[in-house]
Amino acid sequence: MTDSGTSASDPSASLDAARRALAELIERYCSAEGPTTTAVPGLSFFRASSTSTPICAVYKSVLAVAVQGSKRLSLADESFQYDSRHYLITSVDLPVMGQIVEASPAAPYLCAVFDMDARKIAELAGEMRLAPPSPGNGQLGLGISDLTLPVMAALLRLARLLDTPDDIPVLAPLHERELLYRLLTGAQGLRLRCIAAADSQGHRTARAIEWIKDNFDQPLSIDALADAANMSKSSLHHHFKALTAMSPLQYQKQIRLQEARKLMLTEAIDAATVARRVGYESPSQFSREYRRLFGAPPLRDIARLR
Repeated sequence: MTDSGTSASDPSASLDAARRALAELIERYCSAEGPTTTAVPGLSFFRASSTSTPICAVYKSVLAVAVQGSKRLSLADESFQYDSRHYLITSVDLPVMGQIVEASPAAPYLCAVFDMDARKIAELAGEMRLAPPSPGNGQLGLGISDLTLPVMAALLRLARLLDTPDDIPVLAPLHERELLYRLLTGAQGLRLRCIAAADSQGHRTARAIEWIKDNFDQPLSIDALADAANMSKSSLHHHFKALTAMSPLQYQKQIRLQEARKLMLTEAIDAATVARRVGYESPSQFSREYRRLFGAPPLRDIARLR
């Protein structure tokens, strides 16, 4: 018998039972719309009772499993969709447009999200003696694969700790390790190893991404960025594009515009002021690029969102 009480001789039935069990947990611990942080470190739930318009967000390194409903993501010019039959992995921080495309009050979109730690992935990959990724094996930092029973069962065991909170400090690290093991040995294993492997091109590119995020409001010098990542300019550009589907300058622009949008939504601040705060010297350039990304000028876009 499996955790879900279904015969192990029928993997498809076991997977369906595990999905239903996780959906029930999300319904109980995430009754409000939007995200809910749980008592299990790194684990959060998300609920939406209706579809949405495209919304910008920065996805960190996560595993996302939507046990009900469906969501579409856009990264640069590429589009991805995941549902109850697939899981999403992001290996680095990526600015994406997300849209819930299947949800209703009767069958809300329900998703479990787990934040992954690159150091723990690297340590486990080392213990497993997995071969390091080849230098030329550039992997986009986002991928979707078929949801398997081993991944689903490990995630469910982690989530079920919410029903026994006293067990969380001892058992959560064990279940997290099992989950990372299943991901490393699954279809997305190479994507994770490309980022976690110390001194790999993916790891260095991830450092460049972190540098841009920490300094998004400053002028971007490709020379300085390459030095910070310990890469040549040509290698940085090549691997950055492979990992994020955009150039460093395009990545910085996305981060700036998303931050500007967030500031205008949360503070009484005009477009010209927010443009300066996120690093634009020209308010007109800011407005043009804002409209190109979000489909409307700043004031109209914010009024619509409110």
